[in-house]
Amino acid sequence: MDEEVWAIDAVVNIWTEEALAGRPERGSFYRGKIGVDAETFQGVSLDEMLRRMDKARIERSFLIAAKVGTIGHPACYHVPYDLVAKAVAAHPDRFSGLAGLDPTEGMDGVRALERAVRDHGFIGAHFYPHWYELPPDHARWYPFYAKCVELDIPVQLQVGQSLVYDPRYPRRSVGRPITLDSVACDFPELKIIGIHLGVPWMDEMIAMAWKHQNVFIGTDAHSPRYWPASLIHYMNTYGRKKVIFGTDFPVLGFERTREEFEALDLRPESKRAVLRDNTLRIYKLA
Repeated sequence: MDEEVWAIDAVVNIWTEEALAGRPERGSFYRGKIGVDAETFQGVSLDEMLRRMDKARIERSFLIAAKVGTIGHPACYHVPYDLVAKAVAAHPDRFSGLAGLDPTEGMDGVRALERAVRDHGFIGAHFYPHWYELPPDHARWYPFYAKCVELDIPVQLQVGQSLVYDPRYPRRSVGRPITLDSVACDFPELKIIGIHLGVPWMDEMIAMAWKHQNVFIGTDAHSPRYWPASLIHYMNTYGRKKVIFGTDFPVLGFERTREEFEALDLRPESKRAVLRDNTLRIYKLA
């Protein structure tokens, strides 16, 4: 592992006991399908998260105040913005906040996003299209995109297929990468990050990032050892400045992901760009 380069993890779930108290119990998904270890599944304090980040040479993590479906259904939950804001305030040199979006909140949600950025220093927005079965180019997302442009913050959103996270609430896969095409055309000033790689439409995601100057790829949630050759080639050549590193912790552990990333056949300049430089530039961090 190159100890000279400390990474920025752009996609991390806050996993403290307080955060888990507001989530539905999904042991069959995280422990079974995803393979999260028992200790991690029970909760990870901020201090323990920092210890694990240090072992993986991760300098900073972006904590998501995720909005997962519309409140009211037992499969859905929202991580309070205040919870992430407190974690960031406690460790401002190690954490940054991302504001989750729920399109059913309308302008109330847009105003909440603005307060999160202006009052609490959140550096970007985040959402899951499939939890609302509204593709990224649906009109209900557009007020949020306009506010992101006004605030000059990026938005990251899951692209690719969705899984069945809760059998009570199966969701359709509405986040094909090609749906970013209309968004990028309508909002050329908006920095759009398609997270979760776009699997199984990886080449489609690469095509969107190649076509649009304002579209980027987030590599979280899929182990680097399984990344397709087309992505490795893209990062090593004409896409070196278009890809950012992430884990989607606890879906992937920090140390394992970093080790697998280091084992890829990447040029040193490509590794550094993906691990930190691209994220610092896109998010305008010092």
